[in-house]
Amino acid sequence: MSDHLFYKLRSGKPVKFLNFLQKFIGLAIPDAYYRSRRKSMLEAARKRPDYEYLKQRVDYYMRITSPWTISMEDKLTRDRSWIHYTGALGDYRRKMFHTAYYFDQHDVTRWFPPRLRWNFCPGDVYFTPKEPTIVKSRLLSEDNMNSVVLKLDKLRHFMYVYDTKPFREKKDCAIFRGKIRQSRLRTAFLQRFFGHPMCDCGVVGRNEGCPEKWMTDKKTIREHLDYKFIIALEGNDVASNLKWVMSSNSLAVMTRPTCETWFMEGQLIPDYHYVEVKEDFSDFEDKLKYYIAYPEKAEEIIAHAHEYVSQFRDNKREELLQLMVMQRYFETSGQL
Repeated sequence: MSDHLFYKLRSGKPVKFLNFLQKFIGLAIPDAYYRSRRKSMLEAARKRPDYEYLKQRVDYYMRITSPWTISMEDKLTRDRSWIHYTGALGDYRRKMFHTAYYFDQHDVTRWFPPRLRWNFCPGDVYFTPKEPTIVKSRLLSEDNMNSVVLKLDKLRHFMYVYDTKPFREKKDCAIFRGKIRQSRLRTAFLQRFFGHPMCDCGVVGRNEGCPEKWMTDKKTIREHLDYKFIIALEGNDVASNLKWVMSSNSLAVMTRPTCETWFMEGQLIPDYHYVEVKEDFSDFEDKLKYYIAYPEKAEEIIAHAHEYVSQFRDNKREELLQLMVMQRYFETSGQL
């Protein structure tokens, strides 16, 4: 227990307790205060010099432009890693799903009348809903229109690092720490590279059916930054470490993404923003050796990754974007 607490205090990740405490205190501000400011916020957005950029982001997250009708029947469906809720904003309760998702959705929905109805599917979503639904993650496919992306599970997914160690001073090695989560990719990677001299990899948390030898101790984010390459492989949906890895001076190494979140993983360019490897990892070792031999090429990718990450660092703009996405969601459903 003490080791677990010690890791949490020095892991480099935000302290969930402190974040939740801040959010609980924030509930003391009446939602009516935010609702009274929504129209002026949206009007001010149109005068911003980056308004065209804002519209592009909103179009990306909310692909629905034609009218649709939401069901008037309240529903709640549960699964292992997600729920699907249909009902009024004001009827969604914290105990229905993880507290982090409750606070993240409330950051946005408090700007709107509680009578408005929505389809909400928090959790690791690896399918496309049958009706327009607010999700954290969606499949990268042509028919994903019903998946409307919002910035959810922010504390876990949207964190960045300040990395002072240059790429050339890091270990000529790749690191992976994570859970298997029934991931075909993660299992295949560990089967091939566990114990490899160019890899420091292992499974953390509870043993979910993997070989016992794969189980290992966690490493802090600071310890990850000692390595030139950090593996970012999809689990249930996206790789949750990708955002902070791309803000570091290490290279993110991953297969081409099949899911995306608010981070717009579908916009990432292989070998420009990250190092892409094949799904069978047959080119993994060659890719690592190439960027070790040509560190200037690695530094170019790191610079591009930093540039990409920078667009998500303006918290006020991020809040406004979510407001615009939800505004369009309620407008197209004929409720505003």
